[in-house]
Amino acid sequence: MGGLVGGGLLVLLPALYINLTGKQGCCGNRCGMFLSIAFAAVGVAGALYSLSVAAVGLQNGPLCKVVLIWGTPFKNTDSSYLTDDSTWWQCTEPKNIVQFNIGLFATLVVTSSLEAILFLYFLCKFHEA
Repeated sequence: MGGLVGGGLLVLLPALYINLTGKQGCCGNRCGMFLSIAFAAVGVAGALYSLSVAAVGLQNGPLCKVVLIWGTPFKNTDSSYLTDDSTWWQCTEPKNIVQFNIGLFATLVVTSSLEAILFLYFLCKFHEA
C-alpha cells in the first residue's frame, strides 16, 4: 500500500495540479501560490512515505513459505540477503519471490526518490516566486 498510496495518490494529485496550473499560468495570486506550495509539500510527503515503506520492505525481505511455515526468513539476519543469493533457497513458495521482492522494492525506491527530488524542486521554485 505504500507504493499505491504514497507513490501513487499522494503524488498523482499534486502532479496533476502543478501541471494544470503551469499551463494556465494561474499561480499569480496568493491562493494559487499557496495551493501550489501545499500540493508540492503533499507530493514530497507521499514520495518520502513511499521511499520509507519500500526501503523497509527491501531490508526485511519477502514473506514466503519456509518449509511448512510462512515468515520472513531474512528479517533478523546478520548478512544481507540482497548480496548473498545462496540463501534464497529458504523461500520455497511462491516461486521466485525473492527476485520479485527485490525488483519491486528497488523500483519503488528509485521512483520515489525521483518523485521526491522533483517535488522538492517545484517546492523551492514556487517558494522563490
